[in-house]
Amino acid sequence: MFYAVGLVAAAALGGALALGGAAVVGGYGTTTTVREIASPLPAPISLSEPAGKTGALSVNAIYKHAAPGVVQVTATQVSSAQSVDPFFGFAFPAQQKSESLGSGFVIDKAGHIVTNFHVVENARSVDVSFSNNESMKAKLVGADPSTDIAVLQVDAHSRALTPLALGNSDAVRVGDSVVAIGNPFGYDRTVTAGIVSALQRVIQAPNSYSIDHVIQTDAALNKGNSGGPLLDARGNVIGVNSQIAAGDSGSSGNVGIGFAVPINTVKTVAAQIIKTGHVEHAYLGISAQAVSPSAAKLFHLPATHGLLVARVQPGSGAARAGLRAGTGTATLAGESYALGGDLITKIDSTPLYSLDQLRDVIDGKQPGDGVRLETFRGDQPRNVTVKLGRQPSSPS
Repeated sequence: MFYAVGLVAAAALGGALALGGAAVVGGYGTTTTVREIASPLPAPISLSEPAGKTGALSVNAIYKHAAPGVVQVTATQVSSAQSVDPFFGFAFPAQQKSESLGSGFVIDKAGHIVTNFHVVENARSVDVSFSNNESMKAKLVGADPSTDIAVLQVDAHSRALTPLALGNSDAVRVGDSVVAIGNPFGYDRTVTAGIVSALQRVIQAPNSYSIDHVIQTDAALNKGNSGGPLLDARGNVIGVNSQIAAGDSGSSGNVGIGFAVPINTVKTVAAQIIKTGHVEHAYLGISAQAVSPSAAKLFHLPATHGLLVARVQPGSGAARAGLRAGTGTATLAGESYALGGDLITKIDSTPLYSLDQLRDVIDGKQPGDGVRLETFRGDQPRNVTVKLGRQPSSPS
């Protein structure tokens, strides 16, 4: 399965999906902090194939080393349906089976496999097949809809497993060469190549939260590539291929715009899933919008930067701390701003200029942690400490 997203409104292969918006409702679990676990995930390695002066490997060399660690994921869903008796014409309950196809890759010798959450969502059973065509049942260890990541595990001998080396997505640069390996339309272990087209994209997760710091690539991705690895020129995984943009015609095929969840996010999420079976995200509980110096001047705000609080979620840490949402709106250059509420200028002494900064700080916290906000209400400065809650299953 592969989500297809448009630049304004998207048509998912199997569901509608849109690019992430500007509202912030707590943290989204995309922190790039790597936490150690009992069985650490593999570190980047230098492959033994001949490399050029830059250390880059050929596509063939990358494929030769990585393909054995890429798996095809087949998830079987069972849904309720009604059948009609052909002789008597009455309806009776029945079950209908469907399958979704995706990709995944091995991350350790314990048999853990990373894929996309949307590939295995609501699956009754999951099978994975390896490069030697051996197919086996996989157990769902856990999943995180907020980052569209799931971890499977197979009971296989360690010698039969080829874990892929995980790179550092923070070191990726626009223009870097990349390789994608997956199972588009069921064509197993297909390799495509391209470059990193852009960084810091925001896409929407299956539960409608935002996924930040996403890598955009022009390497051809199609239905069935979901959950497969995006590798750099040295064969290290830098992202998990998750979505594609839809063309003007609404086609679900490749148009040269694909998105991969950054591997530093995946490392943190996978480590938590392997350790506890689930992921908890800290939650602030506001919607907000960044203001520019020109907007601040026009609206007579007491600071030239910050985030205007547009909405406070009832029952959230922000609500309990007394944060106030705007009571009116004003429009500037097509943008609507909530006025009359609090202006947040700093979080934990860090000046705020964008929503990404706020999300990154929240993502680095755990539920129950506190954050210190420096705000203005009118012209009056206020310091507020907020105890973060747990992110709800979906935005309100």
